[in-house]
Amino acid sequence: MDLGLADKTVIITGGSGGIGRGLVQGFADEGCRVVIAGRDKVKGDEVAATCAGKPGTVDVIQTDITDREQVEVLVAETRKRFGPIDVLVNNSGGVAYPRPFLEKPADELDWELDLNIWGVVNCTRAVGGEMIEREQGAIVNITSNSALLGPAAEQVAHYGGTKGYVMSLSKGLAQEWGPHGVRVNCIAPGWIVPRKAEDVGEGSFWKKYGYEFFGTPEQMAEQAEAGTLFNIESQPIRRVGRPEDIADLALFFASDRAGFVTGQLVSVSGGAYMP
Repeated sequence: MDLGLADKTVIITGGSGGIGRGLVQGFADEGCRVVIAGRDKVKGDEVAATCAGKPGTVDVIQTDITDREQVEVLVAETRKRFGPIDVLVNNSGGVAYPRPFLEKPADELDWELDLNIWGVVNCTRAVGGEMIEREQGAIVNITSNSALLGPAAEQVAHYGGTKGYVMSLSKGLAQEWGPHGVRVNCIAPGWIVPRKAEDVGEGSFWKKYGYEFFGTPEQMAEQAEAGTLFNIESQPIRRVGRPEDIADLALFFASDRAGFVTGQLVSVSGGAYMP
């Protein structure tokens, strides 16, 4: 199916690994002009290199999305290179470290607020005015099942709360900006595992503690197939999710095929969440 995304200009935050890698490759496959925005330029360049030969183009603009001025530079430079921004995918986010809420130090609370909330706010405000003026645009916010299910928020309650904010913001903006031709939708990933351990950057939770806690991607996939991976055994679809599972839905939300869809939340989690 032709999604009609060729030559669209797309900013993807956190595009340097994990889910971001799948998003970047997916939009490049559709012929988009993709900008990876993230702190890790080395990993961003590596992801961009995987897209050589695809119909689209991929550039990397090193950006700390928690810094409003850097976000303004990101948007201005993207416009300069590719023209108006058609799609924003707010993918950056993370958990500083999983621990009980009352044991969480202030610096971790602030880090998660800055990245998961202020990063989304900064990027959305930076592109929103232009989209409204042009009366077209799509924003896809990557949230989390941690905002939807108590068990998914165990040891990461604060992170789940920040993602809940993003869901509420998305619904409000869908209402506010819909009359101006701008659509805002959310994807809540469940357990999404990289294809390879090296597919993520140093700042990824996988590198910080994920692989130590849960094993390698290969081990997790094997355990899921055997039905022994702790957070897979109760899912209707008993496999680990992959970055391309998120990308496929993001591509639909970004396209005119979803032109009558806004303010929606879809959990991509093998049925772990069923509203």
